Amino acid sequence: MRRGVSFGTGAIVGVLVGAIVTLGIQARTLPASPGTRPRALVPITRPSSPETFLAWVPRGLPDGFAERIRRLPTIERITVVAEDNVWLSRSWTAGGELVDHPRWPFRIPLDVAAVHPASFAAFLPPADRTALGAVDNGEGILGSASASVRGLGPGAILELGGGARIRVAAVLPDELVGAAELLVSAETGRRIGVVHDRYLLVQPRQDTAMTSASLRRLLQPLLPRDLGVFGRVQVRAPGETPYFRAGDAVLPPVLLKALFGEFAARHMKGQPGSLEVDEEWRDTHLLTTRIPFLGQVTCHRGIVPQLRGAMNELRDAVLGHLIESFNGCFVPRFISRDPTALLSHHSWGVAFDVNLVGNYYGLPPDQDPRLVRTLERWGFLWGGDFVVPDGNHFEYHRSPASSG
Repeated sequence: MRRGVSFGTGAIVGVLVGAIVTLGIQARTLPASPGTRPRALVPITRPSSPETFLAWVPRGLPDGFAERIRRLPTIERITVVAEDNVWLSRSWTAGGELVDHPRWPFRIPLDVAAVHPASFAAFLPPADRTALGAVDNGEGILGSASASVRGLGPGAILELGGGARIRVAAVLPDELVGAAELLVSAETGRRIGVVHDRYLLVQPRQDTAMTSASLRRLLQPLLPRDLGVFGRVQVRAPGETPYFRAGDAVLPPVLLKALFGEFAARHMKGQPGSLEVDEEWRDTHLLTTRIPFLGQVTCHRGIVPQLRGAMNELRDAVLGHLIESFNGCFVPRFISRDPTALLSHHSWGVAFDVNLVGNYYGLPPDQDPRLVRTLERWGFLWGGDFVVPDGNHFEYHRSPASSG
């Protein structure tokens, strides 16, 4: 396999700059400086309604949902984005230099999005739409973080599962491609296995005042009624989330790679929802140690100081009893062990589960708020706040909050 990407905040500084910019940021009119002109000449302005919204549903868009949205009289246009994990076998620079070459039978998981170029174009700035012609012809676009992790740019070649080769036509900012590692056309996506529609980009009519809350109320009745706990549409406006993508609350895979390293893996024999991760990556990035209240853990060494700090804080506050069980950290697998889903953050060893009993996936969580607050101060996101609650789950989201 090619060089690894080591853990460290320095590796991601440039990537995270893009996280503060979101798709479709609206222009604002600044107040005029004091002067001699009469106040009556200063126009009264109000912020314009957002032009673009993100909409997604847990476990993907139900059949017919997008078409029902398209027919709403208040909606100007939509575009559907599919996203799946695809396996990278080799890559070359534009000059033909071999870059990625994991040892057989391991491959590198890539988070790949697929779009319909004709409808997706309206959701890109005009200057960035030209690359979609190449995408329509079978080429691809790298997100900026992906290009950094890969060390590749325009003209590079990616060889994916089944031997398909994708030429890189351009590199675009992550916020324009939903922080996907690679963006291709829907036709190319079907050829390489990107077939699950995950989210929508939506533009209401310009004469319609819309907020994320009002659009959610408009879209919710369009969902099938038999989805149970998964039947909740999520809507985000610009500024409400760093990246327009499904599951927008958590870090996308490309940022996990930039922060914690990229591994090669393969499906575990007889367990298609689980993975076997390349031994070289495990030896370099994982640490098995003992942590108060948790016992022996195997996690990414980059989160161990935070995890230990959180447990020490619980000990100092005499709150260790809030940890009743530790249920694993490094568990390489797909989300919910579903091989059609994206990778779980457990695959990097940056997520961990505690107090499983009473905090099962999909049920109302029952964690002590003092435990949740402590872990959040130490930079861990709680799954109990997810759209579909996962109350036993915590995962790395940021560096610890400053004690000052």
